[in-house]
Amino acid sequence: MPSPLHSLKVLDFSTLLPGPYATLLLADLGAEVLRIEAPDRVDLTKVMPPFDGAHSTAFSYLTRGKRTLTLNLKTPEAVAEVKALVRDYDIVVEQFRPGVMDRLGIGYKTLRQINPRLIYCAITGYGQTGPYRLRAGHDINYLALSGVASHCGRADSGPPPLGIQVADVAGGSHHAVMGILAAVIRRQQTGEGAFVDISMTDAAFALNAMAGAAALAGGVEPVPEGGLLNGGSFYDYYQTRDGRWLSVGSLEPQFSARLCEVLGLSDHKPLALNQDPAAQRRLKAAIAERVATQTLDEWRAVFADVDACVEPVLTVSEAAEHPQLKARGMVIEVDRGDGTRQRQIGVPIRFA
Repeated sequence: MPSPLHSLKVLDFSTLLPGPYATLLLADLGAEVLRIEAPDRVDLTKVMPPFDGAHSTAFSYLTRGKRTLTLNLKTPEAVAEVKALVRDYDIVVEQFRPGVMDRLGIGYKTLRQINPRLIYCAITGYGQTGPYRLRAGHDINYLALSGVASHCGRADSGPPPLGIQVADVAGGSHHAVMGILAAVIRRQQTGEGAFVDISMTDAAFALNAMAGAAALAGGVEPVPEGGLLNGGSFYDYYQTRDGRWLSVGSLEPQFSARLCEVLGLSDHKPLALNQDPAAQRRLKAAIAERVATQTLDEWRAVFADVDACVEPVLTVSEAAEHPQLKARGMVIEVDRGDGTRQRQIGVPIRFA
């Protein structure tokens, strides 16, 4: 069966993470992706350690399944080459600040005259409009301005610098792919292309979801450790005797009852259903004291056959070896083109 997006061709002008991750998803689903690489502007992911041999691990992963063409977009010859290519391509993805592609002579208004069916996706920190449209930023800034960081972390230490790029990936990349594919469906109906404007700050703001609904419609401003899901209840992480961590998400009554029974805290079961902050603090303290008496491996054995929403906090390498992720094929081996293979994160979308 052909890959779902096998008929789509993508010109990718992006660097770093958001755009390349978006086009990686498209490539993994079968799209033909051609990266346009500048000869004099190094993509930082290409030189970012760690390396696997001569290859940056990040760059090898983000360029999987793509071809590369080196063009100096400041030259008339390169501009002419792009204009020729775009006649045969469905999608353009770029990540420059607003106006850069126009100044190069290959912005949306120019390219749509060549190919009216073109879907052009611009991924930026703040979008194509608004007072911040030309401002520089990174993931941590988008999470700060969108309100996401304000209710993450601990009350006494503030928001943490996260280990993953939430605004870049969950915001920019995923919303870009959704916007592109929505435009593809509309093009099938109308024959017209589209300009897709993705702001990573907009997308991060949308990720507030339930906390955002509470603030905007309910007048309840979320704060760290102030809600059911951000540390304000027993739904939390607990340190084990060996310094590892156990996640406890036993919110529903049947799960919290099993949790308390397994931990020997049956007298505390009523506290799990009590939303009073003081009751939650007492329950958290009891769970923390109990969890600290055994190692992570010991707790894994205890909860192995208990359906209570309790799981170990694994490292990335440990997660790769977990039987669930292995059964799902989430670690693959990719041919690097030099006779060697590299382990990478697999494709998280399955089709029956």
